[in-house]
Amino acid sequence: MQTIHACIKKIELLLYSGLLCLAVSLLGIQQTTAAEFPVVFEHQYGTTTVTAEPKRIVSVSFIGHDFLLALGVKPVALRRWYGNYPSGVWPWAQLALGDAKPTVMWGEINVEQIAALKPDLILGLWSGMTRSQYKILSQIAPVLVPEERFGDYGTPWQQMTRTIAKAVGQPEKGEQVVLDLEARFAAIKKRNPAWLDKSAVVVWPGDIGAYPSSDLRGRFLSDLGFVVSEKVEALVRSDLFYVRVSPEDLDPIDTDVLIWLDFGAGATQINTLRLRPTMRAYKEGREVVATPMIAAALSHSSPLSLNFALDQLEPLIAAAIDGDPATPVATSVEAGITRTQQMEGQ
Repeated sequence: MQTIHACIKKIELLLYSGLLCLAVSLLGIQQTTAAEFPVVFEHQYGTTTVTAEPKRIVSVSFIGHDFLLALGVKPVALRRWYGNYPSGVWPWAQLALGDAKPTVMWGEINVEQIAALKPDLILGLWSGMTRSQYKILSQIAPVLVPEERFGDYGTPWQQMTRTIAKAVGQPEKGEQVVLDLEARFAAIKKRNPAWLDKSAVVVWPGDIGAYPSSDLRGRFLSDLGFVVSEKVEALVRSDLFYVRVSPEDLDPIDTDVLIWLDFGAGATQINTLRLRPTMRAYKEGREVVATPMIAAALSHSSPLSLNFALDQLEPLIAAAIDGDPATPVATSVEAGITRTQQMEGQ
């Protein structure tokens, strides 16, 4: 009997010790979590300090809500950019949004509307926020704006993810999101070694705006191993996120892969370019039409939208880069811009 009691006592001691260790461990985790705040951010307008984990986040960024949703954080309000989605959220992020119904803000930054939402963090990366707007909004809540080196619309998706994750108290999750997506880019490059160092460019056909490597869309190509057109890079003259290309000289965008952004009327605009038939990209079937959905995904360039864009674009780029006009690029055929289609229509 004594032996049984001794065993029970020993088990009780072990359980007590185990629970004590668990309690200490949990306390350590709580202390570690608490130690993540305050967090400090240096940016183009000064310094912002977030003192505690924010619960009411207002995103005046055109794309910031995508990054929050990638981290599992739902803002109380977001700024609609464009598109026919009442929530302001595109399909690739709607599952992450779930049944949440954030306030959708339209147009310019409205200080009164933001103040009424009682935010404890205002996300202003990729928002075009002015210094005077920043000063006023900073009186309401901590405001995140871009680092000076990136300009208003140049913050890389990796940096945006890490900055936002740090501000909401999830730096480890943010780092994992970055590592996972970077691993996917690396896997695609490994599957497609022929892409390495080939020239490429993303172009809006409207007034022919090409995106350099400093832009989100240009970085997408770089992440896949391409080199953004050096002639486009040479046209960069300011902090604008795109450069104008003359319709009388399309040489800067005549690359191994040319991705046309279609925001709804792209095919018509592409086919009206008078000198396009002189381009090697046209003659060799190297053009890819990024449909309105793909174009929007590239323009948001968030972890959620980039995964969607990679799903769509990998097979399209693979079809375009071989230089054989007989290899159909599905979206270009659907848009009716291929050389074969143009010749048949004559």
